[in-house]
Amino acid sequence: MLPIIKTERLILRQWKEEDREPFAKLNADPRVREYFTKLLTREESDESIKLFSDHIEKRGYGLFAASLIETDEFIGFIGLQEVNYKAAFNELKPAVEIGWRLAFNHWGKGYATEAARASLKYGFETLNLEEIVAITAVQNKRSRHVMEKIGMSYDPKDDFDHPRLPAGHPLTRQVLYRISK
Repeated sequence: MLPIIKTERLILRQWKEEDREPFAKLNADPRVREYFTKLLTREESDESIKLFSDHIEKRGYGLFAASLIETDEFIGFIGLQEVNYKAAFNELKPAVEIGWRLAFNHWGKGYATEAARASLKYGFETLNLEEIVAITAVQNKRSRHVMEKIGMSYDPKDDFDHPRLPAGHPLTRQVLYRISK
């Protein structure tokens, strides 16, 4: 049985067909994609859903679709995933990252913090992870604030250049936050 994580206001769940349209809109919003290299097309957005959904099916966790309990409205995703590139922090052992992406009209309401805390709890208590990381561009102060609010720690010596971005790209420099069980 696939997991469902409930918080006071949110449900984190497997993806549904009706999530495709609002997820595509979210990924086409320059405000939401400010710290990514590009906006996503509908096809790219749909492919992301397939990857996320397949990961949840296979591993029992992943980047879950997030919806409001009160209305069942899809608002974005929040969850855990393996880091799928090599960097100094995961050379010796694989790393699991917490991540989120919410539609702009749902920013500033505490949803990311609320669901991220539930995702950490799930990662530590159910998946028995020892450590969870969070990664973002140095400039992404909003996500960094959430990372700090959920108790993650930051050490500037862990900053790194993202191996999938070209040298000199404005988003190449990344920060790494950590939290242990």
